[in-house]
Amino acid sequence: MLPRRPAARDYHPTMRRWSETAEAIGATSRTSVKVTTLAAYLATLDRDVLPPAATFMTGRAFPERDQRTTGLGWSALGRVAEEIANAPDGALGAAYDRSSDLGQAVGDLLAEAGHEPAGTPPTVPEVAAAFTAIAEARGPAAKSAVLRELLARCDPLTARYVAKILSGELRIGLREGHLEAAIAAAFGRQTEDVQWAGMLTGDLGHTAELARDDALADAELTLFRPLKSMLAHPAADEAEVIERLGTPVWVEDKYDGIRAQLHRAGGTVRLYSRDLNDVSDQFPEVIRAAAPLSWDGILDGEVLGWRDGTAIPFLRLQSRLGRKEPSAEIQAAVPVIYVAFDVLALGAGNGAPIEPLLRLPLRERRSSLEALDLAATPGFGIAQLDSAPDEEVLRAVFAASQQRGNEGLMVKDPDSIYSPGRRGYGWLKLKRPLTTLDCVVVGVELGHGKRHGVLSDYTFAVRDDRPGADGKLVTIGKAYSGLTDAEIAEMTRWFEAHTIRQFGRYRLVEPSVVVEIAFDVIHRSNRHASGYAMRFPRIVQIRTDKGPDEIDVLSTVATLHDQLQEGGRYRVLTAGT
Repeated sequence: MLPRRPAARDYHPTMRRWSETAEAIGATSRTSVKVTTLAAYLATLDRDVLPPAATFMTGRAFPERDQRTTGLGWSALGRVAEEIANAPDGALGAAYDRSSDLGQAVGDLLAEAGHEPAGTPPTVPEVAAAFTAIAEARGPAAKSAVLRELLARCDPLTARYVAKILSGELRIGLREGHLEAAIAAAFGRQTEDVQWAGMLTGDLGHTAELARDDALADAELTLFRPLKSMLAHPAADEAEVIERLGTPVWVEDKYDGIRAQLHRAGGTVRLYSRDLNDVSDQFPEVIRAAAPLSWDGILDGEVLGWRDGTAIPFLRLQSRLGRKEPSAEIQAAVPVIYVAFDVLALGAGNGAPIEPLLRLPLRERRSSLEALDLAATPGFGIAQLDSAPDEEVLRAVFAASQQRGNEGLMVKDPDSIYSPGRRGYGWLKLKRPLTTLDCVVVGVELGHGKRHGVLSDYTFAVRDDRPGADGKLVTIGKAYSGLTDAEIAEMTRWFEAHTIRQFGRYRLVEPSVVVEIAFDVIHRSNRHASGYAMRFPRIVQIRTDKGPDEIDVLSTVATLHDQLQEGGRYRVLTAGT
C-alpha cells in the first residue's frame, strides 16, 4: 500500500524540512526507523523536489554518474561561513577541532553568532540550482558569492546540512541500501527493482522518479553513461573462499593497474574510471586501439603499464594519472594496454542493438568476452582464467601469484551475475601483505566521523641507519585502520599523557609505542622524511613486546623497495602493444 500523501498544509519543500529529516535519520541507529522516516518524507515530495532531495540523501550535490563538481574547497566554505557569522579568521577551524565535522562546524559557528536567515528559506530545488550555479561559476570569488547568498538564507541547522552535502560528508548513517529501501517503501515498489534501476541509471534521484511513476522497468543500460564497478569482498584465506563459493572457483591475478570501463559505439570510444570519471584523454593508446574494432558494447577491465609482455610497476603508471593528452614521450616511457576481464553489454556493431549481459552468469559473459578475440588485438589483452577445484590447488595458485610479485588473486563464482556497485560474495579478493615492518608512533591526530573524539590517526617512523644519521627517526607513513575501538580508546589516554607538543589536531608524542604495519608496496616519496611511503598501510598489532630500539631500519625499507620495483608479472593473454 502506498503511504498516505499528507494534506497540502503538511507539504514543505524547504531545505529546512530536508535537514530536519536528515537530523532525525542520524539520531537513530535502527535501520528500520531510518528507512521509515525517510520513506515518509519522500512520499510527500512533489515532482520538482523528489530528485534533488533523494540525491542529497546520498551525501552528494549531484548524482553519482554526474561528473560535475562544485569546485569549492574547505577554505572557501570556511571563509564564507566566517563572513556570515562575523567571526574572526580561524573561527571555523576552532569549531571543526571540536567536532571533526565541517558541516557541524559551520552550523555551530552560525548558531553561536545568533545568525538570523535573510529572506525566504531556500527550497530543495533552489539549493540544487545554487549548487549548479557554483559548479558553473568561474573562479573562487564567483563561487563564493553564490554560496554566500545561499548560506545567508539558511538557519544554522540548514546551513549545517548544506555544508555537509558540499563537503561530501553527510554522516547520518544512511547507506545506499537504506535509501533504496526507503524509495521502495515510499512508493510501494519492490526493493530489488529499485536497486536494479539504481545500478543501471547511477542516479538515485532519477530512480526515485521512476519508482514514483511505476516506471522502474524503463531503466536501461546506456552506452557512455558509466556503471558502477562490481566490487569484491575480501577473504581471509583459501578456506573462506571455498566455504563461501564452493568448488570449483575461477581465479584471475589481481591486477595492480587502473580499473576502467570501456564503452564503444561505432568509432566513438570512452574510458571511465572506478569513480565514473571520463579518463579517455589520459590513455589515448587505448582509444586508438579500440576505434577499429567491429563490435559495440561495454567492457570491464584494467589499464596496465605494459612493455614486452611484462607489467610496468604501478608506481610508474601513476605518472600517467591526471595527464590529459600525454605527450608521445610519456606514452613511450610508460606504454599501456587494456586488459579486459568482463563484458557488460554487447552488440554486433553497425547500429545493431546493445544487449545488456549483467544478469547472465559469469561463465556466459566470459564466453562472450573470449569470442571478441581481444588476445589477438594489439593494445588489448584478456585476463587469464584458471579453475581451482579445491582449497589445496587454490593455495598453490596463490603462492605462485605472490612469487611473481603480485598482491593476490581475484576469485569468482562462475555462476555470479554482475552487480554494479555491490560488494557481495560472488567475487572475492584474496591477498596478504608481502611483508610487514615494525615502526614507532611519533605523532597522532584526532580521527573523523565516529572516531572524532579519539586519537586514531597514527604517524610512524623507522630508524635511519645510514652513516652519519645517528639513528634518528624518520617518518614513513600514516595509518588509521587495524585497531579495535577499545584499543584506540586505551591508546588515546596513553598518548594524551605522553604528548610532547600539540599543533591543533596533531600531537607530537613520545616515541615509545611500536606498531607492526602491513602494506601493499613501498614507493619513493618526498612526503616523509625517510624518502619513502607505504601504499595502503594498516596496523596489524601493537607490539608490546618490542621497544623503539628494536624497530626496522631505513636500509631494510630501501631493500624492500628495490625488490618490489619489478612489478607484477601478471598472467595476461595479449598480443602486446
